[in-house]
This record gives sequence, structure tokens and C-alpha cells, in this order.
Amino acid sequence: MIRWGVFIGTTSGIVLGLYMWFVEKITGKKVYTLLMNVDFIPVIGDIDWPVVMEWLFHMIISWMIGILYSYAFMRKWKETNRNRWGLAILLTAIAATTYVPLTILAIKETPALTDGTAILYWLIGHVLYAFTLKKSYYRFE
Repeated sequence: MIRWGVFIGTTSGIVLGLYMWFVEKITGKKVYTLLMNVDFIPVIGDIDWPVVMEWLFHMIISWMIGILYSYAFMRKWKETNRNRWGLAILLTAIAATTYVPLTILAIKETPALTDGTAILYWLIGHVLYAFTLKKSYYRFE
């Protein structure tokens, strides 16, 4: 279950991270910066982390989501298409709402709370995450 959750979290986290990276490179909107930002966390926020470590922090969160998703269906919930979509959307919606606190807490430059375009990019990225989370549960079958 844990290994499967890590697989699901890895595929979903990579899709989200790459999407945000491309969006930031193409548009200049700091959505990737926001996704990877940890500068507001005591102790670790004071360190100028290399990109690999920022990705690791991002992946740890994604692995936790993947493990929770796989646990739900391996131990608790009936595996129906509706339940798989529902949980993928619920977990991703919770993650997507972090736009507000991450923006408020960020020390480095991130998109404004009122930047509708950045919010739209953020939400599209999280829709991709939900889609990948659900689809990777069965290895894209």
C-alpha cells in the first residue's frame, strides 16, 4: 500500500511540478515558485535549498496524498469509479486551497492573492494532479 501510494504520488507530483514549471517559464507567473516555496517554515525556510531539495519537499507532500488515496481504496472504501474520482477531487481541492496561505506566508515573490490568471493556472495544475492521481492508481489503464 505504501509503495503503491508513493508511485501514485510520484506520478502526480511530477505532472503538477512540471506543469507549474512550464507555466512559470512561459508566462512569468510565479506559480512554480509558489508550489516549491518553503521560505516561511521556521528553520528550513532560512536555508537556500537547491532545486532537488525543493522537489523532495514537494514530493513528500505528494507521496502523503498518494498513500492516503491508496489506503482509502485498499482498506476503507469500495472501489468505484465515482469514489475514485470523488476522492481524487477532494484531496486535490484541499491541496489547491493552499494558494491563499502559501501566498500570504511567502517571503519571496509569489503571485498576488488577486492575480486571477495565476489562480487559474494553479487550479488547472491541480486538476491535472487529480486526473493523474486517479488514473495512476491503475497505472494508467
